[in-house]
Amino acid sequence: MDNPMRSIRIEKVTLNIGAGKDPKVLEKGLKVLKSVTGIAPVKIVTQKRIPTWGLRPGLPIGCKVTIRGKAGETLLRRLLDARSFTLTESQFDDHGNVSFGIPEYIDIPGVKYDPDIGIMGLQVCITLERPGFRVKRRRVRRAPIAARHMIRKQDAMGFLQQSFDVKIGESG
Repeated sequence: MDNPMRSIRIEKVTLNIGAGKDPKVLEKGLKVLKSVTGIAPVKIVTQKRIPTWGLRPGLPIGCKVTIRGKAGETLLRRLLDARSFTLTESQFDDHGNVSFGIPEYIDIPGVKYDPDIGIMGLQVCITLERPGFRVKRRRVRRAPIAARHMIRKQDAMGFLQQSFDVKIGESG
């Protein structure tokens, strides 16, 4: 690649488990994320009140853990191995994000089955970025990313194919 500012890298890998209102599922989810990553996850709480679903602000409904840097890359290799390094085109969005599920946490290499947890799945979200994406997050003189600098679906698929030998199948 000619221009180093056009290179794509992994910004973060986020693992999350939705538990609904069940506190037992939430505790199991916290254990799963801790055993997969070795990092203590945080609880996700509701922001809105939805009476028909029985949700109110401050109610914990899930848990997540975010990993950045080299640790995120090594974890991503293990997570993709659980999926046999195969993704579908529909798992990529138009902004350089990839999202896929792992139905059973025991499919991840290096994670052992825990009878207290049972069988539980999790969601994996990968956020990609290019150098210069800081302008959308910085405090002073925040600015949008230029359209020609954004990561498109084809760019994200090419990056994962080249860097992680991911096979991309048809959607559906």
